[in-house]
Amino acid sequence: MQNYPNAIDIQSYLPHRAPMLMVDFILELSAQEVKTVLEIKKDNIFVQENLFSEIGLVENAAQTCSSIVGQSFFLDDNQRVKTDVEVIGFISGIKNLKVFDLAKVGDVIHTNSVLVSRFDTDGYSICTMSSSIFIEEKLIFEAEMNLFIQEKK
Repeated sequence: MQNYPNAIDIQSYLPHRAPMLMVDFILELSAQEVKTVLEIKKDNIFVQENLFSEIGLVENAAQTCSSIVGQSFFLDDNQRVKTDVEVIGFISGIKNLKVFDLAKVGDVIHTNSVLVSRFDTDGYSICTMSSSIFIEEKLIFEAEMNLFIQEKK
């Protein structure tokens, strides 16, 4: 995989681990936007007949989106990663989903997500995110997702 010197470990912002981790690392992260990278490997659970399936694209987009909200659960006030946090999250809705193409084994996908709206209350967040996935400059996926994320106490 290409060298990304400013990459951020996605595992600092999500509870997901292999084989369900669908993001290799974060390229950019702010309170409003996130950009991630995933190299499609043959052993990925969403690869069928050398293609990364539609549900794999949805999961990649959802995990990318979750990292924005994950900052508020997984980082303390000094921006240090908290290791004792457990969260549960799920996609509560998907709108305007379009799949234009599928990635193949060996492709590197770049996912860009932007926060549309967010509601936070004690211990949980509900947000709407807009996501686009690219192979190089080619748009292969876009959707708007609603996510629910709650800290387990």
